[in-house]
Amino acid sequence: MQPTYVLVHGAFANSFSFAPLQAELGLLGHRSVAVDLPGHGFGATYTRAYQAPQDLEALAAAPGAIKGVTLADNAAHLIGILERAKRNGPVILVAHSRGGITATAAANARPDLIDRIVYVAAWCPVALDVGAYYAEPEMADVDAASLGLAAAGNPAELGLLRVNFRTADPAALAALKAAFLADGTDEEFLTFLNTFQPDENLDVGGSADRAQAATWGTIPRTYLRLTDDASMPLALQDRLIREGDALTPDNPYDVRTLPGSHLKWLVDPAPAARVLGGLASLTAPSVD
Repeated sequence: MQPTYVLVHGAFANSFSFAPLQAELGLLGHRSVAVDLPGHGFGATYTRAYQAPQDLEALAAAPGAIKGVTLADNAAHLIGILERAKRNGPVILVAHSRGGITATAAANARPDLIDRIVYVAAWCPVALDVGAYYAEPEMADVDAASLGLAAAGNPAELGLLRVNFRTADPAALAALKAAFLADGTDEEFLTFLNTFQPDENLDVGGSADRAQAATWGTIPRTYLRLTDDASMPLALQDRLIREGDALTPDNPYDVRTLPGSHLKWLVDPAPAARVLGGLASLTAPSVD
């Protein structure tokens, strides 16, 4: 049976960024659905203060719909989509970046709905909580200030993370490009930046949301490494692979590799589509 690829976006992103990848998958004969997690896509908040000319003071104080959204909310939403997709045959769950946290939580809860899980330079915490990895050597070269240069408002007061992706500050734009799409053109970078939404929720989960051997660990899994990723360094990707393999040595990652930055695989999606499409032949329906 033909699998359905369920695509889960990362932080500040939405289903829109998957459109070119879905086109390539479709041209290869594969069915896919891109998810908007709660508070994303058409559920996102765009205030008049975010428009031009911007009112930065108002932007820093305006409420956002994503306030209070939790990882549990994200996982429940994703599980609902997985349930619908599973009615049509096998499901390949593909997560990018922060979307891996939601995919892992869903896999912990409902492994029966997923026939293969694919992490594309994505978080899959095993030994530590997500926040703790940032203090580890693998993250030493990550520019944590890249988002801070364009930050708007106080997360503690807003109850969410807000970044002004429509900033014209050269230093902020240069930092964002270096973090996300250093190997893209300025035009590609600005186009992608305009698909981002300003708000993201605060909850990245805790120890109970790490990968669980008895559930998550039963699902065949693939890790697609991005070799030039400055946001999820290759060293961290490899550490997450090692930790996952140590958790379930009888079910190790199938590891694939592509060159490119954090977003290049979405800007130039044909190589990634070929890798993902090839996983269809490895995917058999799960047995309840």
